Amino acid sequence: MRSRHLPAAAAVLATAAVLALTGTPPAGAVDVSTAPVSAVTTVGVHNTYVTSTYAYLAQALDARPGLVELDVWDDIITREWKVSHSNPLGNDNNCVAASGAAGLYSGSRNKNLEYCLDDVRLWLGAHPDAAPLILKLELKAGFSSRTKLGPAELDTALRTHLGSAVFRPADLLQGTYATPDAAARAGAWPTRQALGGRVIVEIIPGTVEEANPTDTLWTDVEYAGYLRGLAAAGTLGQAQAFPAVHRAQAGDPRTRYPDTGLRPWFVVFDGDAATYVPSIGATSGIDTSWYDTSHYLLVMTDAQNVSPAVSGTDEAAVRQRVADLAARHASVVSSDWSALPAVLPLALPRGR
Repeated sequence: MRSRHLPAAAAVLATAAVLALTGTPPAGAVDVSTAPVSAVTTVGVHNTYVTSTYAYLAQALDARPGLVELDVWDDIITREWKVSHSNPLGNDNNCVAASGAAGLYSGSRNKNLEYCLDDVRLWLGAHPDAAPLILKLELKAGFSSRTKLGPAELDTALRTHLGSAVFRPADLLQGTYATPDAAARAGAWPTRQALGGRVIVEIIPGTVEEANPTDTLWTDVEYAGYLRGLAAAGTLGQAQAFPAVHRAQAGDPRTRYPDTGLRPWFVVFDGDAATYVPSIGATSGIDTSWYDTSHYLLVMTDAQNVSPAVSGTDEAAVRQRVADLAARHASVVSSDWSALPAVLPLALPRGR
């Protein structure tokens, strides 16, 4: 991987600044609004549902990040989807039971996933000009299909509460391609402008699931198999989410799946930024250009830890970190940067 020099990254930042101030790109610049989703780097906020970070989920959305994240538990006792960091049987979040956009900033919080999805839908409905949003769901303990909390039930919740705002795997296929892999490689992702006010749902295996030695069917494999089954039945349009290959790995990380037929159902990848790029300016790390040229989405998490580590209150350093990781082909640069609202709406040309 060829390292990017600071002047090039600075030029990207200058272009972004002009776009932010004028709404139009300077001569020779890339207009990210008309670029495909796969050609742009945005900023994500980790654990956006935490009340100490944002009093209400809508406040996180107001900051216009490219990605927000919810931690989801399958409560097998009440058969509900709970949203919290560490309580599998209760809700601890900033979602409210709003009936309209005006109610998103008041009322009691700590609601089930469905209410969080309602909040996203209502906010998007009130902001149709919003750039496309990636909604990342970490299924902390995985699915529980035997208790009716499996992929089909999650899809029902997403379809019922997000409605037509969702950009689905079937939408990527456009009735033309057989798999998401084929569609992505053909450059079938719509432009950011075309996906204004829309949401792409990413799901990853959870930390509890990955640490559970008795769990032999993780979220990624289960949902990919579910997608394949729907496609075979001609009902792929029911699916609402894209499963992500979790954790950084050199080469094509889908080779970890022994069932080769599952691999083409993954076009979203999610892993630790410091594994992809251990150090800014160095040639070490993983060659991430493959993700870019294949038009796959690559989420780099904990971006602050790439050496040299950056403070979450140093706006100049964080802006530079976003530019550096954009140059290293990230689709989303994610961290706990809620204290820097000016950084969160950044959208930079990917790979430059």
